[in-house]
Amino acid sequence: MDLYEILMKRRSVRDFEDKEIPDEIIDKILDAALSAPTGGNIQPISIIVVRGEEAREKLDGILGNQPWVKRAPVSLIFCLDFHRAKRWASTFGTDFSGERAVWHFLIAYADVMCASQNAAVLAESLGLGSVYVGAILSKIDKTRNFFDIPEYVLPMMILSIGYPKTIPKNIPKLERDIMVHKEKYEWRTDEELRAAYENKYGDFDETAEDYLKRAYIEAIEADKQGNLGRVEYIKGQLDKLAIKSNAEFLFKVRYPSEAMVELNEEITGSFRKAGFNF
Repeated sequence: MDLYEILMKRRSVRDFEDKEIPDEIIDKILDAALSAPTGGNIQPISIIVVRGEEAREKLDGILGNQPWVKRAPVSLIFCLDFHRAKRWASTFGTDFSGERAVWHFLIAYADVMCASQNAAVLAESLGLGSVYVGAILSKIDKTRNFFDIPEYVLPMMILSIGYPKTIPKNIPKLERDIMVHKEKYEWRTDEELRAAYENKYGDFDETAEDYLKRAYIEAIEADKQGNLGRVEYIKGQLDKLAIKSNAEFLFKVRYPSEAMVELNEEITGSFRKAGFNF
């Protein structure tokens, strides 16, 4: 496959073979990650490579039982790292104040994601599969404690990598025309937006299992790998909240709006504990 095909066919893989990844392959993935674009070439990134069984189980527990993290032979924790630059600057009697500057933080976060995407794409080209795990953002304190992460370093994203056992086939996406704007932002009518999202998610009126296979495959995989009862819980929420549309499912069940806002205090508190104060 050429690069375009790789990018178009990539899917988040949560079902991995029980097979180790050779050291030389991991080194290539890390090299690709660390060669990604970075603002000012400051490289405010650190990557923790998690391979040991104990650490994988601990990470799975920290994240709230996402079994693919435990089953993947390798998980990479991508960290936004101002600790290294601050220490280096201090040896010359100068100060790097990235932990107090929103500009530095936003650019560094973009750097972290560029690095992680380089890793994901190269892994795909080498016959591996991967999945991003963003739940770490609500578990920053526990992650920092277990992995001895110092002040001014924030774990921001996990990429779990392994040889795919199964690969999801149809992941719905919005069409290009609704997401790309020519020369200036193009406003869409309510009818156009509703049609675009209906085209993405399809009919809501179908069995819960079929709907979740398309719109929330994590729940299906979690139950398959760990018997966590997520599908039954979600079915109960659908009935309890009288969910009748894709939008209601997304913002009342999967990412409840008020619950997401309530996470603000926890996440910003974790930032402050790590020495960040904007």
